[in-house]
Amino acid sequence: MMRFLLPSLVGVLMFLTPIPTEAGANIGIGILSDWTVELLGDALPWIVVGVVCLSAVLSIYGSRFRTEWGDAKEGLGRILVVGPLQLGVRVLGAVLGLMVVLQMGPEWITSPDTGGVILGDLLTVIFVLFLFASVLLPFLTDFGLMEFIGTLARPLFRPLFRLPGRGAVDGAASWFGSAVVGVIITTRQYEEGYYTKREAAAMATNFSVVSVAFAVIVINFVELGAYFLHFYGAVLVSGMAAAIIMPRIPPLSRKPDDYYVPRPDLNESAPEGQSAISWGLDRAKERAADMPPVRTMARQSLFTTFDIWFALAPIVMVIGTVALVVANYTPVFAWLSFPFVPFLQLLQLPEAAAAAPAFLVGFADQFLPVILGQAIDSELTRFVIGCASVTQLIYMSEVGALLLKSKLSINMGDLFAIFLLRTLITVPICAVIGHLIF
Repeated sequence: MMRFLLPSLVGVLMFLTPIPTEAGANIGIGILSDWTVELLGDALPWIVVGVVCLSAVLSIYGSRFRTEWGDAKEGLGRILVVGPLQLGVRVLGAVLGLMVVLQMGPEWITSPDTGGVILGDLLTVIFVLFLFASVLLPFLTDFGLMEFIGTLARPLFRPLFRLPGRGAVDGAASWFGSAVVGVIITTRQYEEGYYTKREAAAMATNFSVVSVAFAVIVINFVELGAYFLHFYGAVLVSGMAAAIIMPRIPPLSRKPDDYYVPRPDLNESAPEGQSAISWGLDRAKERAADMPPVRTMARQSLFTTFDIWFALAPIVMVIGTVALVVANYTPVFAWLSFPFVPFLQLLQLPEAAAAAPAFLVGFADQFLPVILGQAIDSELTRFVIGCASVTQLIYMSEVGALLLKSKLSINMGDLFAIFLLRTLITVPICAVIGHLIF
């Protein structure tokens, strides 16, 4: 029992407990990450670029001269031996990173609105966050808490969302922490055999929502801070509707119910004659008793950290920068948003033509919609744009890049389809609520 309770308590304190700070509520791992980012200061972007460059150099060496590394069952070889496409991405990520820190090259790459924001505001946070997450995440997921919560939440999650009850922990970690934390938990649970591919894809694309703290920033940015409770209520209602509908329609409904690593003991239903709490505690204690030695856990955490640093960071640098260049320096999103104009007019949103690009540009980055929305005079339209920036959830500068890197077999087409469907589901609900307010 203590082997379940004590580590799980650490996990709850680090990932699920809102802690008041000067900048607003945050979770323990977020506070650790913010403190480290502040401590390293201006040196952190250089450290990140150095790691991305090291990834490129070692990947060239491993993929061209030491291909036998890839045959190892464990170790860095599995990360460094890659195909031509991944190798090209790592080299391009290193080049883009150097251009940004050295401020050399075209402004549309090195600008604070493109490569600068990806490196300075996103990659640095992910770099530090994953360092702590890879060490602390097992306390939340591997000592029985997921089994206990899953047993209690199953009567709600299974019929409503077609998902296991353990998904309640993923969702809570996102709401109190960040979308990145939610994706980390979900993908790791899938790789350990606790979700099917369909369940993991549905969890990652419906419950990895932005934190409450970010929601406060969004509503203040569109100058509607006095309506935060109405705003977050609209986000919760529309997000819940999307979470109910999305797993039941393509592309998520067509994902196979296959386990990455099959496990025989995933039944969350309590046996007849035993209460859910008692059964949940039994399952939690069994899971805690099966944990590997500390040395094995430390090795796994270290491998996860290097996998993120060497494999994910270059992808985020490339995809994030390209997405923001397209959004900020080309009319592509303005062209693609034309079909949204009649949709917004149908919802009776003022300034529909001017607002339409804001509802599509969120695919590139979650903050771009409210940046564009600042120029809109209508409070109603700005309110709905703010809601969309949170509820659309799929943005390539962060969540999209993480999902493409994962083993969930989610491609760019899936992500764009999910983004559009979530927009079509959530925006009308937010518009109705907005009409009731304004």
